[in-house]
Amino acid sequence: MKTYRAALIGCSRMGAFIDNEVAGSSMVLPYSHAAGYENSPWTELVACSDLRPEVMAEVGKRYGVAPERQYTDYRELIEREQPDIVSVATQPEQRAEIVIYAAEHGVRAIYAEKALAASMAEADAMLAAVEKNGVFLNMGTNRRWDSGYDRMKELIDSGEMGALKAIILYAAGNLFNTASHWFDVAQRLNSDHRATAVQAHLPSTSPLFDGDRLLSDPTGEGTIWFENGARCYALLTPRGSEVEAILERGTLTAMGGSEWRMRKTAASDHRGRGVMTDQPFPSYERTSSTANLIADLVNALDTGQPPRGGIRVAHANTEIIFGFIESHRRGGARIELPLQGSSVRFQRDIAPRTPKFSV
Repeated sequence: MKTYRAALIGCSRMGAFIDNEVAGSSMVLPYSHAAGYENSPWTELVACSDLRPEVMAEVGKRYGVAPERQYTDYRELIEREQPDIVSVATQPEQRAEIVIYAAEHGVRAIYAEKALAASMAEADAMLAAVEKNGVFLNMGTNRRWDSGYDRMKELIDSGEMGALKAIILYAAGNLFNTASHWFDVAQRLNSDHRATAVQAHLPSTSPLFDGDRLLSDPTGEGTIWFENGARCYALLTPRGSEVEAILERGTLTAMGGSEWRMRKTAASDHRGRGVMTDQPFPSYERTSSTANLIADLVNALDTGQPPRGGIRVAHANTEIIFGFIESHRRGGARIELPLQGSSVRFQRDIAPRTPKFSV
């Protein structure tokens, strides 16, 4: 494999410094975009962009990005540096403009943070620009590249426990920042079958909308129907980062991403009903999901094969988010997908957070 030149747009937590926050946890590093490029033998981080020069200076110190390659204008970065890969690690409100510009100005691969976009109109425009220009895109829903969830999907795909019937997300959380991760897990475990409908409720006690402007990232819960007959139940419970796949003859449960449980129907009770018993979950090597995501983009650049994610998967994830929002606005009505007529835009009045520059 050749070495690809990478650039980082958005130099805050997930862009460059979140590794300092999770050091010592069960998270497998590298985690941030910049640390992932530093770790990869196939990429070199050559430039960065942010509106805050003082934050870029810290990126320069940590990752060796020279001052003359730190840009407050991302357009100037793309035009001068001509990177092969661009990371867009901004908030959703700024993401569409940057991704579209990168796709239209020679960037060949994009690592975009989640959620993909702040509106369905922006997601549509990103889809069109990426596909028109033949750009590879992965969205930073990292569990799609997590080796534990890979093993979980292998068990589902084996058919050993029958067909997948349902997926339960026990703590869907805030739609853009958190549920985007879990919706992507449901998509991945269900082999990215198309979602055909959603029905949801956003249990906020504060005003969420100013006209069509969504003022904050709301928590949400509801149901997702998929074209293959499987359903996803997105809940808001205290069970935290837990996901359960329910199959015809067993269940698979991810508990926090580092503990796994498998149960199979192995016997019958006195009435002939199946009884599930615990079985050992197959072992696997824990690896960095960020490193795996970047390697997936590199493979796409090397071979022309589509990445594991892709713009259509990211677009479908966004459609589920805005489907939840539309269902809530219509009093909990079932919303058929593809989503039609969504006019909501996510737009907050928030200041950028200062990253944690050291452990």
